[in-house]
Amino acid sequence: MCGIVGYVGYKSVMDILVDGLEQLEYRGYDSSGVAVMCDEKINVYKAIGKLNNLREELQHHRGEFEKSTMGIGHIRWATHGAPTVINAHPHTCNCGNLVIVHNGIIENYKELREDLAKKGCVFRSQTDTEVVAHLVAQKYAQTKDLAKAVREATKEIDGAYALCVMHNDCKNTLVLTKRNAPLLVGIGDGEFFAASDVPAIIKHTKKAMYLSDNQVAVLTPEKMVLTDIDGHEIKPKIELLPWEPVALSKMGYKHYMLKEIHEQPDVIRNILVGKLHAPDEDIILNEVKLTKETLKKLNRIQIIACGTSLHAAMIGKYVIENYCGIAVDVEASSEYIYRRNVTDEHTLVIGVSQSGETADTLTAIKQAKAKGSHILIITNRPDSAMAREADSLVPVNAGIEVSVAATKSYTAQLMAFYLLALYMAEVKESTSKAELTTLKTELMFLPQKIEQILANTDSIQKCAKVYSSTKDFIFVARGINYPTALEGALKLKEISYINATGYPAGELKHGPIAMLDETMPVLSILMKGCVFEKLLSNSEEAKARNARMIALTNSKDEKLDDLFENIIRVPDVEEVFSPLVAIVPLQLLAYYIAEFLGKDVDQPRNLAKSVTVE
Repeated sequence: MCGIVGYVGYKSVMDILVDGLEQLEYRGYDSSGVAVMCDEKINVYKAIGKLNNLREELQHHRGEFEKSTMGIGHIRWATHGAPTVINAHPHTCNCGNLVIVHNGIIENYKELREDLAKKGCVFRSQTDTEVVAHLVAQKYAQTKDLAKAVREATKEIDGAYALCVMHNDCKNTLVLTKRNAPLLVGIGDGEFFAASDVPAIIKHTKKAMYLSDNQVAVLTPEKMVLTDIDGHEIKPKIELLPWEPVALSKMGYKHYMLKEIHEQPDVIRNILVGKLHAPDEDIILNEVKLTKETLKKLNRIQIIACGTSLHAAMIGKYVIENYCGIAVDVEASSEYIYRRNVTDEHTLVIGVSQSGETADTLTAIKQAKAKGSHILIITNRPDSAMAREADSLVPVNAGIEVSVAATKSYTAQLMAFYLLALYMAEVKESTSKAELTTLKTELMFLPQKIEQILANTDSIQKCAKVYSSTKDFIFVARGINYPTALEGALKLKEISYINATGYPAGELKHGPIAMLDETMPVLSILMKGCVFEKLLSNSEEAKARNARMIALTNSKDEKLDDLFENIIRVPDVEEVFSPLVAIVPLQLLAYYIAEFLGKDVDQPRNLAKSVTVE
């Protein structure tokens, strides 16, 4: 996801824009650019690579914008089109009068592009964003009202977007809107700020308003006018930003859980930044102290965790064994601490905990450390008690998770395991460089694939409405996605209180198949790969017992339409990374079912975020 910043007021704009982009650089670093309103026209400046390249470019033009007091800026993580100056934001219409920055993905940009090209628009970039610039410009030519043009254009757009728009005719006006992407307005005295995230504006103001989907904000130095997509004025809800504003604000989402689900693409990017610079470069894990000699001496790995972290650990086992060739055991911490464990200095013990304070896991780690094992901790809190026990550490950088049900922290833990497994494979030289390069390339594209899911939730919401009245639910999968079935079932249990169970699909006929009838939904996590046909056969067995069949799949095979009552499709992905793509619809399914049932999504009964007692 990219970063947006904007300003209109009385101060020199360029320093505000560039400083804001610096605070958002974690969101992307392929290219950056700014557009500022100068005396006679809007000037656009761009550069590829890190933000410092844009700073150097601006040094050559400082005299042009020293008095400018309005502008927009953008820092890009490339999705549509390579990271080039032409593809960098801001983008303009053909005449250059209208300028736009965009965060998100326009799903129907190809259809819009074809239609606009027929009307005479000439496209210079490969981006989906340029389509929006031309579309808004055409609407403005008809209406001569920039806010109305934005409203009318977004009615034709499918997908996710946060937009900030300027026009030469509107000398002191910024127009903002969003759908399924974060965007907020910072409120000052005679000035307003726009940003994708709080860090970009927190230096300048503690007052802000988070835009809700399809709202349009018109900013001038004197005032802010907020409307819905039909132009009806809305009273802005102004918030006072706390010390940890991102964590403690819903940012316009109905629940923290929904907000945190939508943060997952950025969570992945946060983890990759500084650890994976390019597919042909080695992974950097500075706090992991596993040398080639240490890895050679290991005869086993034990992973200890609880709850959602246990499911991440099960996928970690699959990945580590596959690429490192070391035997891995996974065990619930609460079981580990009450039996004799064959653990010694030739064992790597990995503790996994979102909080780093989970009592059972902390106790288990201390027991293993007393026996001389190397302790590696995967946690969201590098300042935690568990981290202090560690010989090696992989911080997951998910940010504070407010909702009790773990979502983004689970995704972060999976990413930690993928990076750790590939890192150990590089050190151990147990996987070819060519295969590692392919895997790392795929890792870097995962955020945008998850964004595609988040921008297209209709099939998930439809499925949730259909099955919200069920009393029981079964999730099945095979191979690396068996833990995904467990985690999907856990999410549904946690927040909807529906009795949900995950099974290895091959085990259905060894007992659970007795439960199947016309009232039982069975969700098959049917991802392309070595077990696809086997799982398809297991699904047919369930269908023969009149179960209500749901597929979560990246397959376009038409024969699935006859077998499954509902199909949730996700972007194509390598099988090894499919758990990262498959879990997001399952989180959303649980969320929407719980919402339909009127449950307390963020604070489900009987649960706590951090379990600090055994």
